[in-house]
Amino acid sequence: MPSLIEKTACEGLLPVMAAGVTLSELPATRITSVAPLNGKDRAVAAALKALGLGWPAPGRSVAKGEASCLWTGRGQAFLIGADPAGLAGIAALTDQSDGWARMQLAGPGAEAVLARLVPLDLSAAAFRVGAAARTGLNHMMLVLSRPTAESFDLMVFRSMAASAVHEIRQSMAACAARASIG
Repeated sequence: MPSLIEKTACEGLLPVMAAGVTLSELPATRITSVAPLNGKDRAVAAALKALGLGWPAPGRSVAKGEASCLWTGRGQAFLIGADPAGLAGIAALTDQSDGWARMQLAGPGAEAVLARLVPLDLSAAAFRVGAAARTGLNHMMLVLSRPTAESFDLMVFRSMAASAVHEIRQSMAACAARASIG
């Protein structure tokens, strides 16, 4: 019988560093899609509050320690790093853990790197700490959040991990080259 070897989505691809910016893989953790059942919005918010979180407003995230809840669309959020047991029966729950590659882009030039790839205003004034968006990373779907002033958490479909790393690496190299000229 063959023996399977477990690998992370970005195994052998990360970390990547250029001009003070680092792209690294975030630790594997539980990711659950949460969609409140009809009339259960308040009950879901209360259950998330019991976890120290809360239901995120559109375009926002709520975090406590290693756990977070990211807005991902109307009536939907991703619960990351927390047990969704208290949500059973009041929300539609789907385990998404194996379907996503999670990365972090950190450093003073992270905004400039992503500005080449993401069609959003990522300035600190427009995309503040705690912001979340479901958008595109060139041709890929992206769930983006900003946990700190100089870092972004990125989630792409696991099958697109190598493409995402390639695109971000190219942007990092272009930003590093530009910085070396000026």
